[in-house]
Amino acid sequence: MKVGFVSLGCPKNLVDGEVMMGLVRESGHELTANADEADILVVNTCAFIDEAKQESIDAILEMAGKKTAAGGRATRLVVTGCLGERYREELKKEIPEIDAVLGTGEVPEIMAAINGAKASGVAPLTFFKKPTYLYDASTPRYTSTPKHYAYIKIAEGCDYTCAFCIIPTLRGSYRSRTEDSVVQEAEALAARGVKELLLISQDTTFYGHDRKERGALGRLLRRLNAIDGLEWIRLLYLYPTTITDDTLDAMAECEKVCNYVDLPLQHASADVLRRMRRPGNRQAYDKLLARIRTRVPGVTLRTTFIVGFPGETDAEFAELEAFVRETNFDHVGVFTYSHEEGTRAAAVEDDVPAPVKRKRRDALMRLQKQIVAKRQKARKGEVVRVMVDGPSADSPLVWQGRLEGQAPDIDAVVYLDQCDAADLVPGSIVRARIEGARGYDVVAAPLG
Repeated sequence: MKVGFVSLGCPKNLVDGEVMMGLVRESGHELTANADEADILVVNTCAFIDEAKQESIDAILEMAGKKTAAGGRATRLVVTGCLGERYREELKKEIPEIDAVLGTGEVPEIMAAINGAKASGVAPLTFFKKPTYLYDASTPRYTSTPKHYAYIKIAEGCDYTCAFCIIPTLRGSYRSRTEDSVVQEAEALAARGVKELLLISQDTTFYGHDRKERGALGRLLRRLNAIDGLEWIRLLYLYPTTITDDTLDAMAECEKVCNYVDLPLQHASADVLRRMRRPGNRQAYDKLLARIRTRVPGVTLRTTFIVGFPGETDAEFAELEAFVRETNFDHVGVFTYSHEEGTRAAAVEDDVPAPVKRKRRDALMRLQKQIVAKRQKARKGEVVRVMVDGPSADSPLVWQGRLEGQAPDIDAVVYLDQCDAADLVPGSIVRARIEGARGYDVVAAPLG
């Protein structure tokens, strides 16, 4: 049979989809990227915020339409992921074309769901039973990213109680993979030609804490740094209270570990952070960022913020705006607050009007664009190392890549100018001179 996958949401969800695809291939089935050719359709969903839920529902309905269309080939529709974990019964009731629903902890049951069999001895999960599944190096996996980079999920779940977040309920308590398991998977990926590893979890700097292993992340980075074939190792999703000096020292010492810190801070006002059930305040964040910049010279700082959280006043937003203006982050993402059932914040009034949320988001992004434009202007003429990704999605005649301070999909890119595509290989690193900028993106010319 041919099985078609649609995977939505964050890289953590993407890895779940890749594990399911690996299990499907191991069972002898064929994967197809063309939904019209698929006998079985699988939609791996996200349910983090309203927009993600709507995108997931739209994808399910689109695949349901292919199943019921006259002359359609698909005979079975399976829904997996966070939306399935959260709204299992509602989905079955409202979209009868769905044949099976798997939650985040039922990834190994994908073949049972595809075959129409009852899950092999695993009782259906409920909203009140937290998932415990965690894949390892021996688990089949089909990577769907470009061949030269791949994500590794080093842990699953979360132990925090942020007021706006449903993830601990959807994915269970924090649980780290063993160091050996991560290293074995990394070695296998490198042997297949992967040049960049992106380490992910809900809180990557919490790695090993649940296993009472002090300094686990620093040790892991040093072991990964020794793997032949790898060029870059990147950390995503760090947390303000778990970034230790040992981790920062490992980043600075290991030549393959990118000097890149992805640190979602969410806000800068102490009162808003308290209502969010997040740690810290402006003063604490200033000290943290100064420590990071001191221990990791030349570090690229990425963060995300939420605007419009319940009770956010003009004065509190002004605190956040001042923080962004004075800190000079390299990359900033801004989300408007989404009122999600099942979270602690859902118990209070969503009292910031949607137009105000959008206005505040746009104001922060305009400010960040000005900061980036000034920085990029100052970089003209600088010689940099660029990892080649391949032809641009906007124009196949233009090739693009990334700097060490740019993660795939979420950050800006480097457009390679004045070059012959025949000389470029995806995954290779070339020296280039920055010639200018296009908005957030950089234009650079390869040297020799």
